[in-house]
Amino acid sequence: MDDGDPALEKAFRDWQRWLADERRCSAHTSDAYARDLISFLKFTAEHLGAALRLRDLEGLRTSDFRAWLARQNTKGRKRSSVARALSVVRGFFAWLERNGLATNHAIRAVRTPKLPHAVPKALTIREAADTVDTVADFSTEEWVGLRDIAVLTLLYGCGLRIAEALSLQRQDAPRGEQITVTGKGNKQRMVPTLPVVCDAVDAYLKACPWPMEPEDPLFVGRRGGPLRARVVQRLMQKLRASLGLPETATPHALRHSFATHLLAMGGDLRSIQELLGHASLSTTQRYTEVDSARLLEEYRATHPRAHQARN
Repeated sequence: MDDGDPALEKAFRDWQRWLADERRCSAHTSDAYARDLISFLKFTAEHLGAALRLRDLEGLRTSDFRAWLARQNTKGRKRSSVARALSVVRGFFAWLERNGLATNHAIRAVRTPKLPHAVPKALTIREAADTVDTVADFSTEEWVGLRDIAVLTLLYGCGLRIAEALSLQRQDAPRGEQITVTGKGNKQRMVPTLPVVCDAVDAYLKACPWPMEPEDPLFVGRRGGPLRARVVQRLMQKLRASLGLPETATPHALRHSFATHLLAMGGDLRSIQELLGHASLSTTQRYTEVDSARLLEEYRATHPRAHQARN
């Protein structure tokens, strides 16, 4: 960031260090937050018609913040992205106030854009099984096919985020009944592993032609480097076309499926929260809506009275 004001530049750099050291945000999250804040600061400079200084932030009015939000909407950004950007800016102002650098209460009056109520999009049990069983068909190399099976089995069998699975090291390979996973904010959690997960990863490791040290990535690409998330996302695109899966069938949908299927089988909501690494139970409670919707769908399709009502 280069806005010309040394005080603002220093505040920005110190805020970034706080995100990494205190908040323990990942590099990916920190970069996303920085982009949101830089976008806001650039807009504000244009809006005021002058180079932005740190002390100018104290004079911003509610109308200035709303003008920035309006600009975000005209760019066609998703409401969820705009809401995140506002949260970043609001957090930056709170950080400035805590550190005695600037105070502005006007932003507190700005409402967060109303988000559509999102329900996790899970696959059916059959779709999830077909996804794992079919993925190797797209590879011409046996070890790559075994790797892809192992990755998807880990996502569905342990409910991992794709970033969590790809950040695992060789020494983290599931061997026993549990695996240690590092999630958002570098928080670690223990996740039980099924024998089928251990077997899939073990089969991949035995076939993998690349030598690995304990601290090397567990999953590697064709040339031996770290496997990228985009490769797994492209695999899911191929599977959608091959199996006729919905557009919502992404790597993250396997995590949703893990939680939804556990809940349908009588899993405890608190336990599922811990397995997923959710900070709030309200996040996990979304899966009860998925389960309820599926039960209602099955009821309408199979109950005799439902058929009678249609006829």
